[in-house]
Amino acid sequence: MSQYEDRQRKFQQAVENKLSAYIQEDKVLQSDVIDAMRYSLLDGGKRIRPMLALAFCELCGGTEEQALPFACAVEMIHTYSLIHDDLPCMDNDTMRRGKPSNHVVFGEDTALLAGDGLLTMAFEAILQPDTVACCGAERAVRAAYILAREAGVYGMVGGQQIDLMSEGRQIPLETLRTMDEYKTGALISAACCMGCIAAGGSDEQVSAAREYALALGLAFQIIDDILDVTGDPEVLGKPVLSDQKSKKCTYVSLLGLDSARKLAASLTEKAVKALESFDGDSRFLKELAVKLGEREN
Repeated sequence: MSQYEDRQRKFQQAVENKLSAYIQEDKVLQSDVIDAMRYSLLDGGKRIRPMLALAFCELCGGTEEQALPFACAVEMIHTYSLIHDDLPCMDNDTMRRGKPSNHVVFGEDTALLAGDGLLTMAFEAILQPDTVACCGAERAVRAAYILAREAGVYGMVGGQQIDLMSEGRQIPLETLRTMDEYKTGALISAACCMGCIAAGGSDEQVSAAREYALALGLAFQIIDDILDVTGDPEVLGKPVLSDQKSKKCTYVSLLGLDSARKLAASLTEKAVKALESFDGDSRFLKELAVKLGEREN
């Protein structure tokens, strides 16, 4: 196992353990929604966003304990967005991460509430007394503000709305880029910036982390668009050609496969360059950016 793989596994295991602690099975009247939250939150996934939070905290001289609540919070927000994305009123996808979507198993009503529950639990994780005692009130509040902003109408939710408005329409590349900076890049940005904040990083470090994140997030979305055309559904864990069926504009439809691949590679280079602002060991974050550009799922 390489050093990168070892650290990746370490980060992922820490996140899995902490997420399980946040949302335990409970035999209460509302246990159905808790089960639905656990079904989507604890089913694995790549855990890219929480890993970024942990890695940037470490890069800024912080500890895993300081970053874990922030890392888990951003994963909760991400998971809620996936549950809602799959609903019939949105993308109407029946598979997610290789198994039936949340609403297929629990029904649309409970799936909707499961997403709502994860959204609110994210801020509970950041602002609970244990987190404040570990990180300090100022860092916790700053992190909560960043996550709220990047998850809201000028972030992920805004990107989702632009996506809905763009279905079946030919949109310019600039609009597509804005949509993806919000829809995909915003939560990645939140994760990176929150990691720096957890460690008490400087404003310059937070700014560099955001630059890395926005380039990485856009490259990530471009690769998603490419895989929707070229990927294997078994490897992806979800259907392919869904963008084409929904008549969505993508980087592939606007630029073609070759140009889309070149743009993703250029953005990956930009992300790696942003790490030059840090004095610490950034090899994990560099390799993560490269691997995400080469992924098959």
